[in-house]
Amino acid sequence: MSDLLQLLPFFEKLLQRPINLQSSALSIDERINQALEPFISALEKIIFFTVSITEDVSLPIVVIWLFAAALIFTVYFKGLNFRGFKHAFDVIRGKYDEPDSKGEVSHFQALTAALSGTVGIGNIAGVALAISIGGPGATFWMIMAGIFGMATKFVECTLAVKYRIVHASGEVSGGPMYYLWQGLTAQGKGRLGKGLALAYAIPAVGCSFGGGCMIQINQATKQLINVTGGEQSILYGQGWIFGLIIALITGSIIIGGIKSIAKVTSKIVPMMVVIYMTAAFFVIGAHWTDIPAALMQIVSQGFNPEAVAGGFIGVLVIGVQRAAFSNEAGIGQAATAHAPAKTEHPVSEGYVGMIEPFVDTVLVCTMTALVIILTNSFDPSATEGVELTSRAFGSVISWFPIVLSVAVILFALSTMISCSYYGLKAWTYIFGENKVADLSYKLIFCIFVVIGSSLSLTSVFRFGDAMAFAMCAPNIIGLYLLAPVVKRDLKEYKSWIKHYKPTSAK
Repeated sequence: MSDLLQLLPFFEKLLQRPINLQSSALSIDERINQALEPFISALEKIIFFTVSITEDVSLPIVVIWLFAAALIFTVYFKGLNFRGFKHAFDVIRGKYDEPDSKGEVSHFQALTAALSGTVGIGNIAGVALAISIGGPGATFWMIMAGIFGMATKFVECTLAVKYRIVHASGEVSGGPMYYLWQGLTAQGKGRLGKGLALAYAIPAVGCSFGGGCMIQINQATKQLINVTGGEQSILYGQGWIFGLIIALITGSIIIGGIKSIAKVTSKIVPMMVVIYMTAAFFVIGAHWTDIPAALMQIVSQGFNPEAVAGGFIGVLVIGVQRAAFSNEAGIGQAATAHAPAKTEHPVSEGYVGMIEPFVDTVLVCTMTALVIILTNSFDPSATEGVELTSRAFGSVISWFPIVLSVAVILFALSTMISCSYYGLKAWTYIFGENKVADLSYKLIFCIFVVIGSSLSLTSVFRFGDAMAFAMCAPNIIGLYLLAPVVKRDLKEYKSWIKHYKPTSAK
């Protein structure tokens, strides 16, 4: 205790307020938020730098950066995101599998591991807030961003496999850090590659602790407390208990690496998507006569929105931004989960990666949007997205908020375990591939799970969002420079497919 008391002057200076051990006008949450606020605000001004489009709306440069890349890659690869569906599903179901291929997980497991990182709280809470702010028209641009984002995912996932490192143990290290470093080095741009890789890895670690961990557990804890009595809940004010339980579960899964993560996500992801989509279909079916009008509303207000600040540009920005938050096309994190796929043909995993934005944004996010629109639940004053979505489902299925709580916990758990893997690979890229770096990251991650469940750190959550978008700058620069390599590999892959014969027939 005496050692802790010696540290009080340091924390007093940090928080710029005297610390009273007996009582305080500010809670712990408020003190941490206050201390971080200046740093986070400065960071947001840089990353979310905006240009004024009209008097009412400003367009974040990062949104232009992401959406432009999606459009450019769609054109560059001649609409592969529209033409490649059948082949993508053939690869996922194992039609082109070769038994002796290097890697750690199947195509399907790689996809579910990646989906577990993108299909999460954003599909439930984020969509509700986007529609409340931007109206039904935001859904149209969310779908468009998801479809075009499939092309960006194709490039990311192809490069992740092409430039991965397969260690003697069989373990794989891959993702944006590795294709930026190795891919650009192969082009004679080694210094640029290493610089971009480091510029990517640092925010990737920050994002894994903030958006990938604390946001997920915090929202799951809130939903659980709400359905177990709110202020009367046994967990009210004791969220750390739930956080500790989830931390232990998370730790037991991530300690086994990507194989353990993939085994869990290959079971959790399909189950939670089926539960959520089934309930959504039920709610939509209860309002089936209103579906044509809702679809017309989505399309018409996508171009001619009502009562949205900034009009057309405003609703476009909201939709694209929501899609980017959700499927992360251009941010590159999910490519880390695709890197360990068992294949000798990087392009095959590129096809698999394309399905990710389709499932995450075009299917799951759209279903959430329809539920909210059909039940007329969107509210411009909404601040709690999970609760809004819960009410929308509850208007038709009175008991579904309890089921949604389970879904939210599963979404949060699956997102956390996948994001822990993304953060781990960035961490070990910076500090080296060794046991000490590996275990230290996993321990810190589990500690943040407990912290996130017990505090409401809005500044930390904003930090996580800023870190996520900070990654897209170095990542997309690398994608542009390496796109010709992917195009050449795609041509070779199509030639291989044309002459392909199953292993048993060889």
